[in-house]
Amino acid sequence: MSQQTAYLSFIETHQLHTLFTHIQCGIEKESLRITAPGELAQTPHPKALGSTLTHPSITTDYSESLMELITGVHNTAESCLSELESVHRCVYQALDNEILWVASMPCFIAKESDIPIAQYGSSNIGRMKHVYRIGLEKRYGRLMQTIAGIHYNFSLDDDFWTRYQQDSNDTRPLTEFKTEHYFHLIRNFQRHAWLLVYLFGASPAVCTSFVRNREHQLQTLDNGDLGMPFGICLRMGDLGYQSDAQKTLTATYKNVDSYTQILLNALTTEHSDYADIGTHDESGWVQLNTHMLQIENEFYSIIRPKTLTQSGEAPLNALNDRGIDYIEVRCLDLNPYLPMGIDAQQIHFINAFLLFCLFSPSPELSQDELALSRKKFKRVVTHGLQPDLELPDGPFLTQANALMRGISDFSKLLDEAHSDNKHSDALAAQQAKLDDSRLTPAAQILADLHPSNGDTKHFFTWNLNRSRETAVHFQNAQMSDEERAAFVAQASVSFDKQRQIELDDELDFDAFLSHYYAQYEQLRT
Repeated sequence: MSQQTAYLSFIETHQLHTLFTHIQCGIEKESLRITAPGELAQTPHPKALGSTLTHPSITTDYSESLMELITGVHNTAESCLSELESVHRCVYQALDNEILWVASMPCFIAKESDIPIAQYGSSNIGRMKHVYRIGLEKRYGRLMQTIAGIHYNFSLDDDFWTRYQQDSNDTRPLTEFKTEHYFHLIRNFQRHAWLLVYLFGASPAVCTSFVRNREHQLQTLDNGDLGMPFGICLRMGDLGYQSDAQKTLTATYKNVDSYTQILLNALTTEHSDYADIGTHDESGWVQLNTHMLQIENEFYSIIRPKTLTQSGEAPLNALNDRGIDYIEVRCLDLNPYLPMGIDAQQIHFINAFLLFCLFSPSPELSQDELALSRKKFKRVVTHGLQPDLELPDGPFLTQANALMRGISDFSKLLDEAHSDNKHSDALAAQQAKLDDSRLTPAAQILADLHPSNGDTKHFFTWNLNRSRETAVHFQNAQMSDEERAAFVAQASVSFDKQRQIELDDELDFDAFLSHYYAQYEQLRT
């Protein structure tokens, strides 16, 4: 009996799949706010949308113009998307002659100084968030930070984990059991994430303004845009969130102790390039510190272990103390064909994929295997649409179809748990993309941009038109009086919370940062 078969036998013997209805999900969706002609908005975050520091559903990422829409935790894809749709409706009620850009790669940006860095008020935590972003500019430039994506949060509730632990005859604290198995999932995700990039990548081309005065390996496409003829996901390639300094930072996700140690070293070890920048110039703070990472979020990874944190608590401390609460998938592009950039079918497949990662054999990742997984990922990012694609360890289609067979087992178990066919239907839709690459979002975009489809369409004008169509979709959506009142109240409460945080500050900013970073020193002991 293979290990995979043994896992499936275990699940079915203990009827563990009946608790697959206990999957919890959430979405964080980034979108650039643009003007009607399609340029990056220079206006502040709309007051009607509340405080970006404390609003639970609407905030900003790097830029004041890069909105982030956040759902709560949901038990179904449909309820999660329902909330995300409601948040979109609220946002569009507050935008004044502005809309949201539907693509992951940014709109036309004349110069980097046109990208306004996000502001979060005068509190210490608000200043810390702002200075961190100034540091990102100094380290990587502003342009890279305008790339948008969807982060998908996934977990299983404690009822599932308790049952799984009991059936496994494991007597450790539940948090240890959960954390070990989430790292199990993460290691397999590192091995297989290239499949998600092929199926859902949607950034095969860029606006020429994005690479102005920058070195790049892009080619001129038939319509004059820049891209890669067989590329799928430029957002996850060399133009995206990359860091030369982090190339030596290799997390193998063995366990919480090793992961904590790797990030702790990066958070407390000075990097020569950043030391040359310093922490201050004549204008004040320019980065939080001169270390390889200013904070944990600067570690660019396709997946992250996450722990719910308390106010002022360093995420690494929370992870070390309480283990993993959920995982965050970070390699998903916005799909410009979908109003919210993602749909229920995609979520259903991702859930099956993540369960496959959780319950498949997951030995420790060696440095060589981690390097191989990165090469495979990059190969699909840049050449995923190439016919007869070869990965470093064999044919793409052979490996992809083998993964799909494994994932199909979990699609069936999910269907059985939910008494429907949604997950098998989602798998069939993705299998069709393997059978015909023209069905992938990236290939569809390249086809739409190709001159053979009529008038030459460019990345910028095509995405602007889709952004306008999406805006009309949400502008025409009706908001109930109850929904509108809740939206207004939520914004008001968020400002009250921000003011209270500012009033409660007792330390000056320098002392606040010293107190914050002392948490990392405590981890060393």
